[in-house]
Amino acid sequence: MKRREFMSMLAGVTAAWPLAVRAQQPGIPVIGFLNGLSPEVWAPFVNAFRRGLSEGGYDEGRNVVIEYRWAENHNERLAGMVAELVRRPVAVIVASGGDQAVQVAKAATTTIPIVSTIAFDPVESGLVASMNRPGGNVTGISLFSTALVAKRIELLRDLAPNASIVGFLANPADPSAKTDEQTAEAAARALGQSVVVVNVATLSDCEAAFDSLVSKGAGALLIQSNPFFNSIATQIVALARRHSLAAIYGRREFVAAGGLISYGSQLQSSYRQLGDYTARILKGAKAAELPVLQPTAFELIVNLKVAKEMGIMVPTSLLLRADEIIE
Repeated sequence: MKRREFMSMLAGVTAAWPLAVRAQQPGIPVIGFLNGLSPEVWAPFVNAFRRGLSEGGYDEGRNVVIEYRWAENHNERLAGMVAELVRRPVAVIVASGGDQAVQVAKAATTTIPIVSTIAFDPVESGLVASMNRPGGNVTGISLFSTALVAKRIELLRDLAPNASIVGFLANPADPSAKTDEQTAEAAARALGQSVVVVNVATLSDCEAAFDSLVSKGAGALLIQSNPFFNSIATQIVALARRHSLAAIYGRREFVAAGGLISYGSQLQSSYRQLGDYTARILKGAKAAELPVLQPTAFELIVNLKVAKEMGIMVPTSLLLRADEIIE
């Protein structure tokens, strides 16, 4: 969905709201939706969030208002945006599109409930006291990203068995980057491989990063699960193809854009759960008592057409495990 279409859709929904709702009379709760990316990139997940919210009894424009704040890949804007939401004040903050969003929200308030997607370990980082009883004002969905790194390394080995060096493209601004790197190194070492890490923080860094990976002998590539990389999926995929690197990604969107393979949690399902948790909090549930959930649904997507074009033989065992094969 293009940005103009998305914004037009929002405008149309707003115009249809009853006057009382648009006036935001007392009794109509307001949700602050804080996101590090852009509305066009996040449209499918916003829809999934609304679906979960509706299943919990709250429909945007009828009995709840959502205030959206999009950082457009400029994380330095997040602090000002969340400050606006706190001053509003909103009943709940939904922090998504990168771990920086929940960290900034947590720093801004200890009283407003925060529901978030969380890629890093929420307990180790001090975000929550425990997974079962968070204990503070933050809860949500742990996306299990770091735990999936080792699995992606294994899948890469199946696709590029002769690659002795695996490249790891990481965003150094991501709180999970160092842990993901260590996990990748340990998994590769167990398979007799080594990992070379190249950091990328901006789109302009990408070209040089891929040149560096190839010059260092990388025969396969793992892309860190990170909102920044998600936002430039088309460019990342094109560079991987140009340099003939067998690359694995965390989301289906990369494979749909011409990538080779992806493995990760079903993100839309996680956002529907965020909507459900938000509805529960609006009804009186305490974030401190709502367990941090972990995804139960994962998907393996293989682009067989791309594999053939790259001369990569995809093992039958892997194809049999795939949830979707693009031909």
